[in-house]
Amino acid sequence: LPTQGSLLYLDTLHAAFPRALAPRGTALLSWAPHHRCAPAGWPLPSLYCTPAEAGSVPSRAAALRVQLLFALQQRALRVLEAALPTELLDALVTLRCAWPELAQDLALGTLRPQPGLPEGLRVQLQALLPPNAARAAELRAECARGFEGIVRRLWPQLEVVVVGTAHGTEQLYCDALRQAECKGLPFYCPFYHAARALLGVNLWPEEPAPRFLLCPDWAFCEFLPCPAEEEPQTVLLGELWEGREYGLVLTARPGEYRCRAGEVLRVTGFHKQCPVVEPVRRESQALSVRGESIPEERFCRSLCRAVGMWPGARLVDYVCVESALLGASSGACAPHYEVFVELRGLRDLSEGQRYKLDQCLQEDFPIYKSFRFKGSIGPLRLHMVGAGAFARLREALGKPIPMPRVLREERLLQLIQSSVIS
Repeated sequence: LPTQGSLLYLDTLHAAFPRALAPRGTALLSWAPHHRCAPAGWPLPSLYCTPAEAGSVPSRAAALRVQLLFALQQRALRVLEAALPTELLDALVTLRCAWPELAQDLALGTLRPQPGLPEGLRVQLQALLPPNAARAAELRAECARGFEGIVRRLWPQLEVVVVGTAHGTEQLYCDALRQAECKGLPFYCPFYHAARALLGVNLWPEEPAPRFLLCPDWAFCEFLPCPAEEEPQTVLLGELWEGREYGLVLTARPGEYRCRAGEVLRVTGFHKQCPVVEPVRRESQALSVRGESIPEERFCRSLCRAVGMWPGARLVDYVCVESALLGASSGACAPHYEVFVELRGLRDLSEGQRYKLDQCLQEDFPIYKSFRFKGSIGPLRLHMVGAGAFARLREALGKPIPMPRVLREERLLQLIQSSVIS
């Protein structure tokens, strides 16, 4: 990460949230077994109440649980930081499921043995965890009241949630957190990365939709106008037009290969002659059973629209499986989508409600509607899974669910199928 990027982030965070840079006022939730610095990329240990060793635990689930325990110990948090929204979401799922054990560990100053946590590292981390009976009692009282807005109740001085990625389908997790555990808190995504290179910084932390100032010295960027022309010619930063979309062509450092990053950006304006962009989509992420190629983020948008027609429902997560991958369990009809969703606020769906998603897809994608009319794509099948099913799936993967959300490993398909409740 360029030093300039770190300084811009710290200055922007301080300007918007003046108390955010308090010593030991940031809790980190990030699994990075091979890196001991924060996702933002700089070693500033005085900002964090989370020991660096907590992120190097070999198991993702164990690492997030340990980091959550250290975060709970610190009542005066100002910033909750996660490399990915899914890491914050999974840590809060752990809080929902295991708060009595976490409260006991806080009260006694112990770190109980758990799978994926080496004994030597456990003892080392436990030495940093003094007993705190008062904080444990507060944790029990707040969790007993429920988990709506739990983050702000546990950390009343918290000002902002910082996440490494908050655009594309990652926005789904941010929305789920905003509506439940993190209600009332702003989310700030400071940096825009693509192809392992830092390209821009977000100077507007209080805006709900992240947009990024492209910095010309961090990587060499070229842009292909969208839609693609017959003989496409790349343009440079100074040739971009406001309101247009461009595909990103990236040369990260001198000597590296020049390549299409697979990212599509929209220019929303300019800041001191530098373009300000928002990520629109990733070109390679598409769902398809008949070559219809539905972009991942647009499928997600249709799904969210359908969920909005189910009173009281909140979408937590989803996965889409091609029917051929499920074999006989998917039925004998034409190839179709099998969609598994985790919802809150709704226990069951009627057949009419289930059909809403297929209807939304037909309205949003004429090619899908055409295939459905011809019978070459069968009716979409929608399944609800139990609470925490996707957290267990990410634990089995050891990473976020890949994009596009089409599972292909038999063991993962079996795991998600075993969680179906209707």
